[in-house]
Amino acid sequence: MKIIAFGGSNSKNSINKKLATYASSLFENGLVEVLDLNDYALPLFSVDLEKEIGQPKLATDFLEKIASADLLVVSMAENNGNYSVAFKNLFDWASRQMKDVFQQKDMFLMSTSPGRRGGTTVLEIAKNAFPRYGAQIKATFSLPNFNENFDSEHLRISNPELDKEIKTIVANFYQQ
Repeated sequence: MKIIAFGGSNSKNSINKKLATYASSLFENGLVEVLDLNDYALPLFSVDLEKEIGQPKLATDFLEKIASADLLVVSMAENNGNYSVAFKNLFDWASRQMKDVFQQKDMFLMSTSPGRRGGTTVLEIAKNAFPRYGAQIKATFSLPNFNENFDSEHLRISNPELDKEIKTIVANFYQQ
C-alpha cells in the first residue's frame, strides 16, 4: 500500500509533519512517502497570475503524488483558526487543475498544536470541506499539547493513552 503523508505547514520543524510521519509508520506493509510543503512553494494564487503564468508544474507534481497514493495521511496545521497559508495556496493552485484534489483517496485526517485543543478548529474545517474535493475521510485524530505528548527525538507519541488511541484507529482503519 502506497501512503502519501504530509503536514499542512511549511515550517521546517513542522509538528504536523512529525505527526503525519509517525501515523503513516503505523500502517503495516505501507510504502510511505512524506511530502514537505516547502517543495511546493508557489506564488500567491490569483486568477490574474494564473492567466499570466498558467498552471505551475509544482501544483501538477503535487496532484501526481496524490494520484500515486492508496492512502493519504494528512495532519493539518492551524493558523489563526484555519489552514496555513502554505497549504491553502498549494490547494488553490491544485484545485484549478483538478477539483477533486484528493482524487477519491482514503484519508486519515489529523491535526496537532502546542495548545490543549490540538488544532481541532482546522480539523473540523478540513473534515467538512475535504470530501467536496475528493477526500474519503476514514478517520480523524487530534493530538493536543504536542510538546508534552510527542517525543520529537524518536518521532512517536509519548502519552500512552493517546498513543493507544492512534494505534487503535490505525489497526481498525479499514473496518470503520
